Amino acid sequence: MTQLNLPPFKARLSGTPDSPKIFDMLRRKYVALTPEESVRQHFIHFLVDHKGYPAALLANELPLTCGNKQLRADTVLYDRELHPKMIIEYKAPTIKITQRVFDQITAYNILLNVDYLVVSNGIEHYCCKMDHSNRSYKFLSTIPDYKDL
Repeated sequence: MTQLNLPPFKARLSGTPDSPKIFDMLRRKYVALTPEESVRQHFIHFLVDHKGYPAALLANELPLTCGNKQLRADTVLYDRELHPKMIIEYKAPTIKITQRVFDQITAYNILLNVDYLVVSNGIEHYCCKMDHSNRSYKFLSTIPDYKDL
């Protein structure tokens, strides 16, 4: 596995060498350990363990519908009133973060209208603060702590 630019955590693994699985604390089940899933699990633990995000307000693989097209947001953070607050999109470490990735998360935001967009491939992480009234955004230098959202 590629060394990620995220703090390590104690992963719960199962499965076989040919079909490894990792425990997803949000979905409360073991899921296939793909490179993208490794990034997701590291990032979720980073948010909860280091940034103070409540696990109870995070959801993985949120289904979205746009017309007759079925989409899935990788992770969504909700506020205390259960309104979507942040969308997080993950890519495998070998996938570059490009405009296409930002286009993908922006499409999700048309449906959810959140304040923050985050993309990560486990090595590079980008966070945008949305300004809906001016139809603009600003890149932040770090992923904010939960208390600062």
